[in-house]
Formats: sequence, structure tokens, C-alpha cells
Amino acid sequence: MKQIFLAILLLLFLGCKDSKTDITVVESSDSKLIEVFKASNGNFPSISVHRGGKSLKNYPENCLETIKYVNDSISAIYEVDVAQTKDGKLVLMHDNSIERTTNGSGLIKNLTYNELKKFNLVDDYDNATSFKIPLFSEVLEWCKANNVILTVDIKRSVSQETVIDAIKDANAEDISIVITYDVNQAKTAFELAPELLLSVSARNDKEFDRLLAAEIPTKNMLAFTGTRLSDASLYKRLHAEDIVCILGTLGNLDRQAEARGGELYNKWKNLGVDVLATDRPFEAFNAINN
Repeated sequence: MKQIFLAILLLLFLGCKDSKTDITVVESSDSKLIEVFKASNGNFPSISVHRGGKSLKNYPENCLETIKYVNDSISAIYEVDVAQTKDGKLVLMHDNSIERTTNGSGLIKNLTYNELKKFNLVDDYDNATSFKIPLFSEVLEWCKANNVILTVDIKRSVSQETVIDAIKDANAEDISIVITYDVNQAKTAFELAPELLLSVSARNDKEFDRLLAAEIPTKNMLAFTGTRLSDASLYKRLHAEDIVCILGTLGNLDRQAEARGGELYNKWKNLGVDVLATDRPFEAFNAINN
């Protein structure tokens, strides 16, 4: 009887052992952008186009046609805003309401995508266009086909996980950078997608220290250093970790450059800024490339 019991135990052990060998561990590979966006590399676009293009006559913000228009002329990456409709569709839209950027009205969360299709986008000068609010999936598809890089700003109407899942479903990891605004957002984004490059807020040494304490690998970081100039020591410290630095010139700094001349963009680059996030993409691009 004892021998039979031992034989049964042996068979159970072997069965468990065999079942373990059938488990396949799938490891995701890093986005190509993690290798591209290194401070030591330098072979990446130096312009980030705010909201996909602003202040452009007949070309609205967060519009696929605007991205195509700008992309025909300059090398850049494109910051876009992703929101969610009442029926769960992901679309490009910055505001909670569609009133400022379309000829319609209402809150994104209260409108279905079919309802949104009735309206046209308007530019920053209140000129109506024939362009429609684009689906995020359409933008990802075009950007993949044309090797155009997006930085994705996730609005409050949609969860981080939903947007990251959409990027993965589209196999668009190699053209997508997820924007985060604090350490908690950076941690959850990294946990959801450790293969993605993340735009993290590192406006000063304290913010950078918190990111390091969160144990997010520096290879996953693209540092947004704010909309004001930081001390050159911060850019130097980030570069020592091979992290690319983005300065948001949108707003006050763009206005300074418009009033005093495009050479200011070069001045900021010389301080250690790698990428200029701007509302004046053509002017900034021409200033640093001529």
C-alpha cells in the first residue's frame, strides 16, 4: 500500500513538473524610441509641435490634416491630446467641451462619436474647416505608416490604461511617447507599459530626485523641464543620465522669441535644451536649422 502511495506522489510530481515547462513567458521589447531619445545620440527631432499645431490659419489643433501639413515642411514630433467620448471612442481633443475648437457645442463625455462627426473643426482664428475630430486610432495608423512620433497627453475623461491599451492594440509603441505630470502617473504608466518611453516632469532637482526614488529606469525618461528656463545645472544633470530635455516655449517664451527674434531659440538650445515644445514650429525650426 505504501509503495502505491509513493508511486502516486511521483506521478503527481512529474505531472506538475511537465505542466511548468509548458508555460511560455512573453517578454515585451523596448520601444525603439528608448534608443533614439538619448542625449548622447542627438539624432532626433528638436521640435515638438504643441497640440499637433496651433495658431495656423485654416489648420486647427489636434487635427490629423494639420499634422500632415506641418510634417510636409519640418522634422518634428507632435504632442496631441486624447479624450474619450460617451460611447468609449478615443479622439483628439484638448478641452472638456468642443465649443472652442469646433462649430458645435457640448461636453466630449456627453457626446457619442457619431454625434461629433456632425461638427467641423475650426482654427484659432475662428475659421471653420472641412476637417473632423479624428479618432486616435486613425492618427496612430497614419503616424505608424509615416514614421511620425507622437507625445500623447491623456485627458481626464480617459484612463491611462485605456490609452496605453489603444497604443498596444495598434502596435504603435515605436511612435508613441506617453506624457505624465507627476511621479504617481509616471509609476503607473511604467507599470502598465515598461517598454514605452515616458515624458516625465523634471522641472527641478527635487522632481528628478522623486523620479529616481520611484525606481523608474532613466532609459524610459524624456524630461519635460517646464515652461520656464531651468538652471543649466539641471540640464547637465539630466544629460549625465543620458536623458533628453524638453523645454516648453509655448506661451511666454514663444512670445519673447516673436518679439526679440528667433535667435532666442538657439540661445535656449545652447543652455542644454534638446527639444523645444512650441506653438511656433516653423519659426523655431528655421531658427535652429539656419
